[in-house]
Amino acid sequence: MGFEEVNARVEAAVERSGRAIGDVTLIAVSKVQPNARVASVLEKGCRIFGENRVQEAFEKWPDFKSRFDGVEVHLIGPLQTNKARQAMELFDVIQTVDRPKLAKTIARLADELGHCPRLFVQVNTGEEVQKAGILPRDADAFIIECREMGLAVEGLMCIPPADEDPAPHFDMLREIAARNGIAGLSMGMSGDFEVAIAHGATHVRVGSAIFGDRDYG
Repeated sequence: MGFEEVNARVEAAVERSGRAIGDVTLIAVSKVQPNARVASVLEKGCRIFGENRVQEAFEKWPDFKSRFDGVEVHLIGPLQTNKARQAMELFDVIQTVDRPKLAKTIARLADELGHCPRLFVQVNTGEEVQKAGILPRDADAFIIECREMGLAVEGLMCIPPADEDPAPHFDMLREIAARNGIAGLSMGMSGDFEVAIAHGATHVRVGSAIFGDRDYG
């Protein structure tokens, strides 16, 4: 499909939902993509990317950031506490804050480093045992706990179960955000980003529709 077509579809979905162009940020998910493909998308004007693994991102993004102005990289995969310092040095946004131990580590490192990436809390809306994310019933208390540590939570993120209608999960995330005064909603991927936009997404994470299928080798 490619970046331009996905971007056009995002803009069309935003218009259909009665919102303003610019209300939704398209994140190009570049995990496991060759550098040549990533460079091609950068050259087409995309500046916001998502990565799943800290180490892979470190091998890729310092060079790209030195060559292209205005690049922003989001961590959208699980973060181990022992990788938190490295993540905070590279990523502009961490979308996967999902447990008190990680929040405490980020708060401590923010004091040490004097800066903190923008933060989203990941909610496991499907309560799937194999997925990361705070459970919906614990989300409100966890957001309060993060704020009490001095962490500014600006968004929520979810990955609905693959075999379910994503719309109820998007609605659940929007409701948690609304009652906690949170504006950012990172939801929707290649197969359902238009549905996510209709349900209030502010960030959509699109990989294969932009880059083509991943080669896991």
